Amino acid sequence: MKRILVCEDENAIRDFVVINLKRAGYEVTDCESGEEALAAFEAAEGRFDIALLDIMMPGISGDEVCRILREKSKRLGIIMLSAKAQEMDKVNCLMIGADDYVTKPFSPSELIARIDAVYRRVEITRSVKPTEADTEPDGDIVSGAFKVNTKSRTITKNDEIIDLTQVEYQILEFFIKNSDTALDRKSILRQIWGDSYYGDEKIVDVNIRRLRMKIEKDPSNPTHIQTVWGFGYKWII
Repeated sequence: MKRILVCEDENAIRDFVVINLKRAGYEVTDCESGEEALAAFEAAEGRFDIALLDIMMPGISGDEVCRILREKSKRLGIIMLSAKAQEMDKVNCLMIGADDYVTKPFSPSELIARIDAVYRRVEITRSVKPTEADTEPDGDIVSGAFKVNTKSRTITKNDEIIDLTQVEYQILEFFIKNSDTALDRKSILRQIWGDSYYGDEKIVDVNIRRLRMKIEKDPSNPTHIQTVWGFGYKWII
């Protein structure tokens, strides 16, 4: 069963979301505050696939709930829900660990499509198997100081594990498998978020920024994930 935690303080919106999620086959736990959401997560011992969080709530904000949940789980899919549409609001949500951002008002079909896309990525972390074609016998892909273990879905740099979300892992693995190849944003978006993704390409740039902060010695002057101006990015060793 697909399990989702919904936190929305507006009753009408929460009821609308819950009804549509149940119709789509999700087991829903709904809350009206950040405090309730964190308590529900702990009570369920973190056994959720996705968290859908409203940003603007009294008490603990959705942003803070997102930050706390991301610290507790790298594999949890997190989607932020808000009436805010400013660019910086979207960027801030993604920088603190959200996988996607849906702006109100939204249609049921859009919301379910975005949630389904995140759920598919969460499922990949449980079911993906290494392919012999691009791995060493021990299941590792080596690129300079970086090593991808496709069995455990972890990446190390100089034998130290890099703390990655499941989206960051997929992007970095994609880059390493395509070393020295210029990858345009649309290709990255299709590979990681799927062909049916409703959002814009900005989500790629924000995740690249997060990755650079984790793997680059100087994120403002990256040596590994290099920008190909007017096109996309390239992995260099």
